[in-house]
Amino acid sequence: MKSWIAFWNILMKDMRNYYLKPPNISWGLVFPIAWTLMFFLRSQTAVNVRELLPGVMSLSILFGTTSVLAVTITFEKRSRSFERLLLSPLDLNLLMMAKTSGAIVFGLFNAFVPVLFACFMINPSGFQWLPILGAVFLISVTSTLLGLFIAVSVKEVFEAQTFSNFFRFPMIFLCGLFIPVQGLPLFLQPLSYILPLTYGADILKSSINQNGHLGLPINFVILLGFAVGLFALSIRNVKRKWIY
Repeated sequence: MKSWIAFWNILMKDMRNYYLKPPNISWGLVFPIAWTLMFFLRSQTAVNVRELLPGVMSLSILFGTTSVLAVTITFEKRSRSFERLLLSPLDLNLLMMAKTSGAIVFGLFNAFVPVLFACFMINPSGFQWLPILGAVFLISVTSTLLGLFIAVSVKEVFEAQTFSNFFRFPMIFLCGLFIPVQGLPLFLQPLSYILPLTYGADILKSSINQNGHLGLPINFVILLGFAVGLFALSIRNVKRKWIY
């Protein structure tokens, strides 16, 4: 019971100190709006909002979670406040879950900003909400754990942002967000299938547009595998670099 009280207090501290700050809230609102407006303004033809929505949701989660978590963990590591948490009598797995939960919630918030705006332009009655919620949660988890892996691997905040971009920008083009994976050159398609966002975006496409190509069960199983693998890898790196 005391462990879960500590979990809750760490989560609330991070929410107050980082995620509920006006710059981060505005980032969560402005970023998806900016992406949506970019497609509306650059397109020479009418924009299909249903086709656009899964990609914008995925990007909003990816950039929101990785940006904030990579910076907060790296900043706390530099200020040595994270070391105090590592010295506490709290299981390391539970501690890292507490540190990542705030970013996951932030990702969930980011995902539904474009959904809210889309509801003013299209009828969402055909959406399959249960798979959408599952996909949004798992994309938030895998993106957050990717940010955690990056934060553990670097020493400075600017390194975290640079390293994050090394993963994020290729995902825009390789994960089927706006260009179908089947439409990519054959030599690039294997890269798409080793990125977790590909499977989350496919779930969203299946649930919103009914045009996914892998099947919901396969996507969910693979995303869960990525989540477990990234968490285990991050815990291993924390033990190797920060404890032993």
